[in-house]
Amino acid sequence: MARPLIQMALDSLDFNQTVALADQVAPYVDIFEIGTPCIKYNGVNLVKELRQRYPDKLLLVDLKTMDAGEYEAGAFYAAGADICTVLGVSGLATIGGVIKAAKKYAAEVQVDLINVPNKGECARESAKLGAQIMGVHTGLDAQAAGQTPFTDLAEVANLGLNVRVSVAGGIKPATIDQTVKAGANIIVVGAAIYGAPSPAEAAREIRELVDVAAV
Repeated sequence: MARPLIQMALDSLDFNQTVALADQVAPYVDIFEIGTPCIKYNGVNLVKELRQRYPDKLLLVDLKTMDAGEYEAGAFYAAGADICTVLGVSGLATIGGVIKAAKKYAAEVQVDLINVPNKGECARESAKLGAQIMGVHTGLDAQAAGQTPFTDLAEVANLGLNVRVSVAGGIKPATIDQTVKAGANIIVVGAAIYGAPSPAEAAREIRELVDVAAV
């Protein structure tokens, strides 16, 4: 089994705190995700800063684009994003626009399946268009209502598409083994790291758990 990538969700609105957290966890993660509230508040300058500081890391900008796909995503790919997200509920025209922008910069697209009624159909059609990553995502509000991403993860992972599957939604050390075995290629971790007394130590622990589970 290929080693899953660990994606660190950077969700703070504070520019300096976001950069400081990235510095702490960098040795243990593969992808820096600039979360949706964070990118709305800080804009393209944060993308440029992290790209300059970490040329060896993948950089995902969680735009959750809903319309004007090519236009919106293009500026962030130009600033150094490797991956931008587009909502599956936006429709194939918008998804296709983000894919068009990504191709211009030899970058990738993640389709966020949050609140998509038929996740399998959306994933299949998005993959046909050229999207490289399908994001199985249980949002914060759904988590608060007790939902988890694992059933949806198994469904999407078992489609056999030529894509990577990302999973987000309350992932913590106790669920790493289940997440890896369910077929996740990218594991998104947020609060389990940034809410820990030592984010660096928490990231190191998750890195070790992922590596062991992938053997």
